Amino acid sequence: MKTIVTHNGKFHADDLFAVAALRLIFPHADIARTRDEKHIERADCAVDVGGMYDEKKDRFDHHQSAGAGKRPNGIPYASFGLVWKKYGENISGSRESALNIDREFVETIDAEDNGIGLSNPVFKDVYPFTLPDVVSLFTPTWKEKEADYDQLFLKILPAAQEIIRRLAAKEEARREGEKMVEAAYLKAADKRLLILDEGYSWKRKAAVYPEPLFVVSPEGDKWRVSAVRDDVHTFVNRKDLPSSWAGKRDQELATLSGVPDAIFCHNNLFVAVSESKEGAIQLAKLAIDNTEYV
Repeated sequence: MKTIVTHNGKFHADDLFAVAALRLIFPHADIARTRDEKHIERADCAVDVGGMYDEKKDRFDHHQSAGAGKRPNGIPYASFGLVWKKYGENISGSRESALNIDREFVETIDAEDNGIGLSNPVFKDVYPFTLPDVVSLFTPTWKEKEADYDQLFLKILPAAQEIIRRLAAKEEARREGEKMVEAAYLKAADKRLLILDEGYSWKRKAAVYPEPLFVVSPEGDKWRVSAVRDDVHTFVNRKDLPSSWAGKRDQELATLSGVPDAIFCHNNLFVAVSESKEGAIQLAKLAIDNTEYV
């Protein structure tokens, strides 16, 4: 049976998710939290402790004076990133998926663990509540003097494992779905409008092409028309839905748009919903032909 060792005492997202990733590779491994050097030496895997990075020996510490290397973009590796670099492809199913998960998830944890901020507040004194902040909720407050760090670590560990599983599943589905988005783009008569028959992950793929303005796709038993954005991390649409639709619902929206089964348009003009696919397509075409933003 494998043994995974990490440090005892307070834990962070870095060591938690590093152990979670290893536990997906070695599901029956024992987990020990200690700084005892003899115990660390005997362990099969050592995470965030031991003063050594050696992938071949499953030693994944980054606290040594020289660190454990940086990514091409300059973000240093922390223990989670080191584990993911070796085992991410095995966990996620492909090299491409592993790289995408590293860029979108693992890097953010590694950066924070290395004291690197990744966001600037848009509003004064309002900051994102990050995943490391969530993990910190599971460490004791100064008032909880009898709390057991080891038990709290093991309590949240299954959730960390499930997050990694879901990341892998979402990434696989995204990659498969983007092939369908590409097919829809290639066959579209008017490439300003992409029509999808499933709820594929389309935002990143649609942004690759210069023409698409709106995407029609199912949402439960309804259909939605969504605005395309050049940068999926912003809220700037290539083209907004008509401003007169903002916040309108049901009969009022149906009357304004002329689409009988239109049922909702968001105040920020990035999504509208209809009862039918035909209604959503009609809304999208009206939005494409709308000239108020020209």
